[in-house]
Amino acid sequence: MAIIKQAKKHTGRGRKEEIVEEILANLNEASGIVLTDYKGLTHRQLEGLKKELKSVNSSFTITKNTLLKLALENSKFKSQNSKLDESLENPTATLFIKGDSIEALKKLAKVIKELGLPKVKIGIVDGQALDSAGIIQLSQLPTREVLLGQFLGMLNSPISGLVIVLNANITKFVMTLKAVEKTKSN
Repeated sequence: MAIIKQAKKHTGRGRKEEIVEEILANLNEASGIVLTDYKGLTHRQLEGLKKELKSVNSSFTITKNTLLKLALENSKFKSQNSKLDESLENPTATLFIKGDSIEALKKLAKVIKELGLPKVKIGIVDGQALDSAGIIQLSQLPTREVLLGQFLGMLNSPISGLVIVLNANITKFVMTLKAVEKTKSN
């Protein structure tokens, strides 16, 4: 007679404490978070969003509100916005932004534009508390690399203008000398 071992169930207080610690670790690693109401998204749509966000070093996680609330109590985000607790009603999914904030928000905004879901409840990005409109506005900014390129272009513009002006004066001077030379040779 063979004895069959049953797998241990991972339930109860111990499992919940593990989940809270996982959430807290994600919160501590994140530079920003966005709380959303994911109700209405299909499993396939959720997995697609998670895959998109993973490519920009961010993650989208669904947790119980009570466990998320416990983790938020011990995180750096609690002091940045007191309205986080109020946002933890209805089903909540959390976007943990670990990489470039704008890239992650662009991915989220793209899904929101295509599907109309998830609905943004509140977000904290780079220490600033934002509502849904603020998150969408931030997502419309150019990426960090584009902004740096534009900034360098603006810095380079006055120098280029100065070179052109100085070069034009030298060109005019040379042309004047050639004209004087022609008149004297005639």
